[in-house]
Amino acid sequence: MKKLFLIAGARPNFMKIAPLMHALKGHPYINPILVHTGQHYDLKMSEQFFIDLNIPAPDINLEVGSASHAVQTARIMERFEQACLEHKPDIVMVVGDVNSTAACSMVSSKLGINTIHYEAGLRSNDRSMPEEINRLVTDAISDYFFTTSIDANENLLREGVSPSKISMVGNLMIDSLVANLGKASSSSLKFTLLNKPKEVALGSDFQKSGYCVLTFHRPSNVDNFDSLSRLLSIWGEMSEKLPLIFPVHPRTYKNIQNFGLHKNIEKYPNLFFIEPLGYLQFINLVHNSMFVLTDSGGIQEETTYLNLPCLTIRPNTERPVTVWEGSNKLIKIEEIITETENIIKGNGKKGKRPKYWDGRSAGRIVKILETL
Repeated sequence: MKKLFLIAGARPNFMKIAPLMHALKGHPYINPILVHTGQHYDLKMSEQFFIDLNIPAPDINLEVGSASHAVQTARIMERFEQACLEHKPDIVMVVGDVNSTAACSMVSSKLGINTIHYEAGLRSNDRSMPEEINRLVTDAISDYFFTTSIDANENLLREGVSPSKISMVGNLMIDSLVANLGKASSSSLKFTLLNKPKEVALGSDFQKSGYCVLTFHRPSNVDNFDSLSRLLSIWGEMSEKLPLIFPVHPRTYKNIQNFGLHKNIEKYPNLFFIEPLGYLQFINLVHNSMFVLTDSGGIQEETTYLNLPCLTIRPNTERPVTVWEGSNKLIKIEEIITETENIIKGNGKKGKRPKYWDGRSAGRIVKILETL
């Protein structure tokens, strides 16, 4: 029996791991071993995703918790090395671009264990983003590369990776979305507000009138008083045109409080700050929205599949296929209001689904794993 370590650390990883866990269940000669690094340890940020995606409890939990990039990476490497020495995996598969991705790939590579990077080759070409460093490090030392789009293949080839090591398999995030969209539609859209002492229920009237979903967590947007206060002012102005629902990232909300901006939220009755959501609730929220305003990565892919306008407040993206082919649009902060008005008028961007974003990526990956 071939032992395959599947590494999950942050919540985007779980949506990518889940389809593989289901596809490999009962496999005759590949034994998937789920390793949770504990990089995200809040219930809504990790455990709820295991429940929603029907993933079994992790076989190994490193429980590293939160810390600086250096400390967290070091803790993951130290604990993951012990797990590798104890369990002796034949293959380690890392996903995405978080600290767990880079840390575990470094450990497995140094131990001579075959290492696969799923979502390899994505590039923002912006080294001020910690995720870009993680992507570059992981791809420099991995043995096999599973990609989600043709631009990722081109990036790897340009960096000297052998074509025989690259496989374009599609998008596991979309596998999870396709598998759970029906179940998500029956999940509750009733939320406790962080900034108001009441609940809000997104009934049919609310959905018919339209609302926008916000997701913001990039340090460049939320770790600086000037940028965060500017964004909050724009969100408030937007909320006068349509309601905004914001499942707030814990660090973002902490910064809002530390900067003394939480009182500003109360000025806007249609600006709803809610707790982070489980996967099913979040997908339901997005699916029923008019559009998404974000600085995140994965949601650019989900909105592309749903053909839902997505405004991404970043100068670049490691997922350019969502712009070239999908419904994603990169904009500047000062363009938010104008773009919002265009969408309200019915002029939001539409697109098409990229190749292999069809809900069958896990099956393609299993076939390759059987040959390794």
